[in-house]
Amino acid sequence: MRTFAGADAVHDTRASLLTIYRDSGEARSSHAGALPEEVIWIDLVNPTDEEKTFVESHTNLRVPSFEALSEIESSSRLIVDHGVIYLSTPLVAPGEAGDYQLTPAGFLLSQGMLVTVRFAELPSFKAVAEQVHADESIRSSVGVFTALVEGFVDRGADILEHLSGELNDISKLVFRTKPRRRRNMARSNERLRHALASIGIIGERLSVTRDVFLGLDRIVPFVLGLKHEWIMAEFGHRLEAVSKDVASLNAFEEHLSTKVQFLLDAVLGFINIAQNDLFKILTIVSVVGIPPTVVAGIYGMNFKFMPELNWAWGYPFGLAMIALSTIIPLIWFKWRGWF
Repeated sequence: MRTFAGADAVHDTRASLLTIYRDSGEARSSHAGALPEEVIWIDLVNPTDEEKTFVESHTNLRVPSFEALSEIESSSRLIVDHGVIYLSTPLVAPGEAGDYQLTPAGFLLSQGMLVTVRFAELPSFKAVAEQVHADESIRSSVGVFTALVEGFVDRGADILEHLSGELNDISKLVFRTKPRRRRNMARSNERLRHALASIGIIGERLSVTRDVFLGLDRIVPFVLGLKHEWIMAEFGHRLEAVSKDVASLNAFEEHLSTKVQFLLDAVLGFINIAQNDLFKILTIVSVVGIPPTVVAGIYGMNFKFMPELNWAWGYPFGLAMIALSTIIPLIWFKWRGWF
């Protein structure tokens, strides 16, 4: 699939896409012929071999593969080769089931051009493409790179804020909901199981977001540490601000992870309490049922001489004994506070 930057069409993430941006704000998707002059950004999505060959032959850059971008070692993610900075980091992409998933992304940054390689449609790239068209101040390789990492941080912050709100809602549900009556114990247990599943999903999303921030926490200080004049002159302070934001968001993510663990322990504790209450009720019922069973067994024996058989009120007396043998243990358990 081919499209111009800023188009509203929904892209198939399995299709390839190549977009070329010039410092005039113009964008084109065709890679036929020579590379246009004054190119500042080439964006590759699921690049084909033909598109890789086109970019490599016209830029003298090495376009990494999916496998290369998926490497987790710092030595593979942070490379400087002949003045070109090769970076890679995982990013969050919308999943098919409405969840989040990680996808690798690569950045080939030089003084004159930025080449990005990715394998999913990401909202931050579309937003920066619109910025390139509207804002002249970022129409440079490092300007686009800075705008991209700022977009990643903003999106990550939004995700953390959303997850924090969900955790607060679950916390209110778990700790501030009034206890239900025993006859609604099944509904209460179902509510706790639902909360447990929700906490697990949030924990998984936090793990994905953590990987993104860890990647950004590597590449941004690495770029700043190179101290290239063409980076520090215009966008160094913005990248420093991004680095500080990433550090603060990492701390906030750790706080949310701690809260997730706390809520997991609390919900599991409540579930254990509910199970213990159920076992206690079953135990009380079984114990209360023993005395009337003994009484009924005594009067059910077929002895020839049983004085109560000749009593006019023998049958009601036996029923009363069974009832009393049931009620007295219940009163005792209630007095002891066992239920």
